[in-house]
Amino acid sequence: MLTIGVTGGIGSGKSTVTKFLEALGAPIIDADKVGHAIYAPDGPAYSDVIAAFGRGILASDGTIDRRKLGPIVFADAGALKRLNSIVHPKMFARMGDMIKHLRAGGERNPIVVEAAILIEANWQALFDEIWLVVASKERVVERIERERGFKPEQTEARIRAQLSDEERQKHSTLVITNNGTIGELHEKVTHLWQSALARNA
Repeated sequence: MLTIGVTGGIGSGKSTVTKFLEALGAPIIDADKVGHAIYAPDGPAYSDVIAAFGRGILASDGTIDRRKLGPIVFADAGALKRLNSIVHPKMFARMGDMIKHLRAGGERNPIVVEAAILIEANWQALFDEIWLVVASKERVVERIERERGFKPEQTEARIRAQLSDEERQKHSTLVITNNGTIGELHEKVTHLWQSALARNA
């Protein structure tokens, strides 16, 4: 039974690929949602994050306020490393449990996990295959500025801050190039899913 990680940089179209896979029958685990659950007051990272960064990161309702935590960790590489060392292993464990739970419940299709930071967080061991979604810088910039309303300098900063596609490719099973139309992307994903079902049998 295959477990597939879908990853890619901002504006690559990985979320669109994941939506197509879900429509084709793949159960989806969203790493962003797992991360939010990990930070929640009943989550496994909550007390460790407060111990590391202080109660000043809390909102009035006692939840961790990402807008307060963000400036601390993004201004200091050591602080970001400390946060990641707390959160990433707990996310890895939670996603592993979710995959096991789906299999125990009788799920037979390949399970898909969408994770922007799959490579950076060193989560490769969870997956049989890693599908990398890439696009030209021009297409990425166009999508980010259209969909998120970023200014050019914000877009550049986001792109510079992430792992390069060349580095991601070293860890990937296959690459989905998303420079064409939405219809062309859908056709590619459908073909890849059918191939995955054959490998999954």
